[in-house]
Amino acid sequence: MAKNKKSIELHERKISFKLENVSYDVIRFYPTKMTLDVMVFENGIKEGIKTLPFAHLPKEIKKIIKPN
Repeated sequence: MAKNKKSIELHERKISFKLENVSYDVIRFYPTKMTLDVMVFENGIKEGIKTLPFAHLPKEIKKIIKPN
């Protein structure tokens, strides 16, 4: 029986994107929940870690992450 991964670490891949003057750095992806943990930077200031749904990501980022 195959083991499901609880999360996929992505911080080493240095994936980042920007939405409405807020920058996000992807930390990890949870395939079972289809969410991501991201580090939020607003005006260059670190605001903390936030959870985003996979559906809210830009298409370019979805292509990089590609859930299986």
